Amino acid sequence: MIELQNVSKIFQTDKAQVEAVRDVSLKVEKGDIFGIIGLSGAGKSTLVRCINYLEVPTSGKVLFKGTDLGSLSHKDLLTTRRSISMIFQSFNLLAQRNALRNVCYPLEIAGVPKKDAMEKAKKLLTIVGLEDRMYSYPAQLSGGQKQRVAIARALATDPEVLLCDEATSALDPNTTRAILDLLQDINKNLGVTIIVITHEMRVVEQICNKVAVLDHGVVAETGLVKDIFVSPQSAIAKELVLPKNAAVPEIRGNTVLRLVFDGESSYEPVVSNLSLECHTAVNILGADTKNIGGKAYGQMLLQLPEDEASITRIRAYLDSRNLKYEEVHENV
Repeated sequence: MIELQNVSKIFQTDKAQVEAVRDVSLKVEKGDIFGIIGLSGAGKSTLVRCINYLEVPTSGKVLFKGTDLGSLSHKDLLTTRRSISMIFQSFNLLAQRNALRNVCYPLEIAGVPKKDAMEKAKKLLTIVGLEDRMYSYPAQLSGGQKQRVAIARALATDPEVLLCDEATSALDPNTTRAILDLLQDINKNLGVTIIVITHEMRVVEQICNKVAVLDHGVVAETGLVKDIFVSPQSAIAKELVLPKNAAVPEIRGNTVLRLVFDGESSYEPVVSNLSLECHTAVNILGADTKNIGGKAYGQMLLQLPEDEASITRIRAYLDSRNLKYEEVHENV
């Protein structure tokens, strides 16, 4: 669907050149929800603007369905951009237009008859759950409602790709989850490929199937989200997945593992190391171990957190240490 080939973007300032993006190569397949994550200043927003050619790359190619965007005339590029819509952190709604007329705006630009534009806009606002706020103005809407209007507007041109540039950063956690659920529904039900630009790993964890980690304009790591979460390889990925000084979540959930000790060193703090490495807490429900000649024998029951990402990391840690375990019922 979208392929970036050695894309770089250099900005010229009065004093020096700034290389915002350097030699980025990525491939986004049709149907993906692809996350691009990095800290502030990593080059995420510049990269996403290169994808739809709002920023022309200094070097490299951006291919959309096999066509090099750099080879298109201005008119053809504008036509192609209708297939690559974008939503922003700041919503960018027109204050003097109500929700319905905001969604109609790109249709008006495209020359769609007013009656048809109004009918389509109403359907889109219903899809995003705002059928009862069609005639409300942006000042009368909450942040989440404004973003839903922006999503409906972005869908007005029937795009094949939706670019989301920090689309949930200005929203509270509950509203963020609702917007992410909506994006997942759009991906599933409308077949829209989505590229999510974010600095929040929880956003990637919730909806993305693939992710690229950007660090100072360079792709430090890319792959399936589950693989990056379980075993981050680059320093920046580790910082994003397991941030330093992050609060350890409260223990909840019913997943219980029986950890079997059959000769491991009794001096190795297995549970402490597990918590430190995986940056999560486990609850010891019971243990029956003995120290025989400096070796540990027996078993321990560990209650795991409720989120799947933490459970997967714990399993991967135990596997990497060749520790034997099995899942059991909580009342064992």
